[in-house]
Amino acid sequence: MAAPIELYYWPTPNGWKISIMLEELGVPYEVRYVDIGKGEQFAPDFLKISPNNRMPAIIDPDGPDGAPISVFESGAILQYLGRKYGKFYPTDERARVEVEQWLFWQVGGLGPMAGQAHHFRQYAPEKIEYGINRYTNEVNRLYGVMNKRLADREFLAGEYSIADMASIGWVVPHKNQGQDLDDFLNLKRWFETMMARPAVERGIAVGQEKRRNVATDEEAKKVLFNQTAR
Repeated sequence: MAAPIELYYWPTPNGWKISIMLEELGVPYEVRYVDIGKGEQFAPDFLKISPNNRMPAIIDPDGPDGAPISVFESGAILQYLGRKYGKFYPTDERARVEVEQWLFWQVGGLGPMAGQAHHFRQYAPEKIEYGINRYTNEVNRLYGVMNKRLADREFLAGEYSIADMASIGWVVPHKNQGQDLDDFLNLKRWFETMMARPAVERGIAVGQEKRRNVATDEEAKKVLFNQTAR
């Protein structure tokens, strides 16, 4: 029996991407919690596998040629796992391009913009109207892109894939982003379909008891925001 994959994780939309994928694959894994509110992402041992001091990251003891491998960045981890296990990431080039387009759309667009919406709407010490409007409106635009895409297909790339796993976590907190799914009926249907999947439910449940309300945790804010190279 293969050694379990080590998942370096905290229960956030980015962390959920990988816990969902591992649950969908049904492979053994062990969670190594990285409490980002306490600064554990800056620990030297963690930086060896995730030099950008961000989770998630994984160590696969049974990597290429049987040698261990560490992977950071959620999109890269999803691609690695999809290639390794031959699921949710097609080998046909046209189908793979479809998945990759929407995976990178999430990594470069939906996630960062939703994260900024969360920041200005919930965490910023001052309510800056321009920042709130800028990112709330951009998330609204991105939801519209998803809604249009899902008008004639069940999932983002047609078949269920890592693109859907990457995106679902950023739609879960839609209310905190100032969005109403009733304005995006195709997206709402997709959201309900995704949330009904047992593996998605299990993946999002990992470590939920450890979550804290960062909006009211001043020490966590100091750790999470305004970091520099120093």
